[in-house]
Amino acid sequence: MSAFVAVFADSWGWHHGDVGIGWWIVMMLAMVVFWGAVIAFVVWLLRGGLGARGDAAAQKEEPLELLRRRLADGSISVEEFEQRRALLEDADRPAGAAGGVGR
Repeated sequence: MSAFVAVFADSWGWHHGDVGIGWWIVMMLAMVVFWGAVIAFVVWLLRGGLGARGDAAAQKEEPLELLRRRLADGSISVEEFEQRRALLEDADRPAGAAGGVGR
């Protein structure tokens, strides 16, 4: 125990009021941890911060909206849009309502 106290002694009359080497090492490690946390926080903010952690379902674009956006920017033709929209609308219908008599 006295070896521990001797290493971490600061103002108990030892080392002529100077900080012992043990506290110097502790403060150096604390500074590395502090700056590491600051750098990690800045990187986290730059990569999206809280915005990237939101609900994934809320951020997901609806299929029909995506299809409309792709038509608007010219990625797909009008015919392809109509085909895919019909497929999406058929997929949204209940199994018994697709196809037949009431159409």
